[in-house]
Amino acid sequence: MRVLMLIWEYPPQIVGGIAPHVHDLSLALTEKGQEVTVLTRSNDPRETMERSKGIKVFRVGRSAPEPPDFVSWVMQLNLHLMEKAVSMVENGESFDLIHAHDWLVAYAGKGLKHAFRKPLIATIHATEWGRNNGLHNELQRYISNVEWWLAFEAWRVICCSRYMRAELQRIFQLPANKLRVIPNGVYPELFRRQAGDARAIRRKYAADDEQVVFYVGRLVFEKGLDLLLEAAPKILARKEKVKFIIAGKGPYAEHLHDRARQMGLYHKFYFTGYVDDLTRNALFSTADVAVFPSLYEPFGIVALEAMAAGTPVVVTDTGGLGEVVHHGKNGLKAFPNNPDSLADNILSVLTYPEQAAAMGAQARRDLETEYNWGKIAAQTIEVYQEVLGEYKQSDWHRQVVRAGRELPGTHWIRPVPAAALRSGRYTPTGAEPGPSRPAFNGQRGGYQ
Repeated sequence: MRVLMLIWEYPPQIVGGIAPHVHDLSLALTEKGQEVTVLTRSNDPRETMERSKGIKVFRVGRSAPEPPDFVSWVMQLNLHLMEKAVSMVENGESFDLIHAHDWLVAYAGKGLKHAFRKPLIATIHATEWGRNNGLHNELQRYISNVEWWLAFEAWRVICCSRYMRAELQRIFQLPANKLRVIPNGVYPELFRRQAGDARAIRRKYAADDEQVVFYVGRLVFEKGLDLLLEAAPKILARKEKVKFIIAGKGPYAEHLHDRARQMGLYHKFYFTGYVDDLTRNALFSTADVAVFPSLYEPFGIVALEAMAAGTPVVVTDTGGLGEVVHHGKNGLKAFPNNPDSLADNILSVLTYPEQAAAMGAQARRDLETEYNWGKIAAQTIEVYQEVLGEYKQSDWHRQVVRAGRELPGTHWIRPVPAAALRSGRYTPTGAEPGPSRPAFNGQRGGYQ
């Protein structure tokens, strides 16, 4: 199969977890014989094309006026992606389906779906409603509307956990037969790779006699770092020689610095800012515990990364984290939004290192069986095959073939004849036909 991946960030441009997810998925699909083309953005004004481990990566440049706001920037990005896809097809590129990741590429996904008459699959990694615990302003409502629209246009919607499946059904009224749950994964070797002396790197942040509580990730409200600050006094009352190392950057950084100062804990917290992969790995390998106290976490790939490195983990029992970590077996789970429970679980790991090491060993075994990319790619290919099978049996595809409008090689489709439109069996503005498409009553979330 030939797959066109649409994504707004892709390594080396990494903002959150979507970029590494799409990279690793594309690599795993390629290893299983699929042809993957990634269409993404570049920070450079020029367009570029590169090949990396069998993956074609096309990057669109910034050849447009400077946008006045975020939504305008997103719209310009989608226009650039569509323009580039058209030129790719004109130059001989072809694909069987489109796989769009999150709302920032929804317009391009929908436009290319109807232009090329190819099925669209969407992966929704998180929702605006979930990130903000509701919708509180017009921008959030707009983003949520676009998320719903992408889900409606997609033939299948992939999400990363049972938690996310329930959230999409609740918020967007998506039918169960349109949703597929495929977990995230990691390549463990990427988090075990070391360079130099890991203990020497650790000494930049903590003394040799200090135990290390380590967090790495974006510094945003939903990651729950306020809970870790609230838990710290209870931990330090029992274990005085503990250093909290917080790696990452984000809009919440200044708030966390101020809060640590106000609580008199700033000397116990080391905010590193961005760290490279080797520094992250060194801190994982030398930390006593990795902590992820999220308030909202659709999956929790950060927990997998710590588990891959062999670091004992403590997480809050929320979202996908609760599905990845099995309490007392491969990690510990604290009650959500409960600093006392978080402190107790961190203290358990710090106090009983032998039990913590046993949980870390079990976590490594779980990675090999449940969260390896070979298995995840195979599950994704099953979704692709399912969709293509339904697509080929659909009126949407048959009418195109009967009209003789499919051009060999390019898969560019000219407009369906007026007679097909008058037949009433072709819906140019709706989602594709097939059992995954419910009836729609014309209102937001209005599936019947």
